[in-house]
Amino acid sequence: MSEHSYQFDVKMTCTGCSGAVERVLKKSEGISSYEISLEKQEVLVKGTIPYDDLLATIKKTGKEVRSGKTLE
Repeated sequence: MSEHSYQFDVKMTCTGCSGAVERVLKKSEGISSYEISLEKQEVLVKGTIPYDDLLATIKKTGKEVRSGKTLE
């Protein structure tokens, strides 16, 4: 499976919010790296995980995902 890069606009208001996103990404299979920017409200992920699975994983935190896209 090839590796993809994804960008998500996630509503995060505090370090607890970004920490919740980090915890679910850490536990997920198929993610090779990620960056979470509370300031930009942005989550960047690289990995072999399918887009829909990753979106569902981030939504598990209860945070609003305003948009997401595949970067290539």
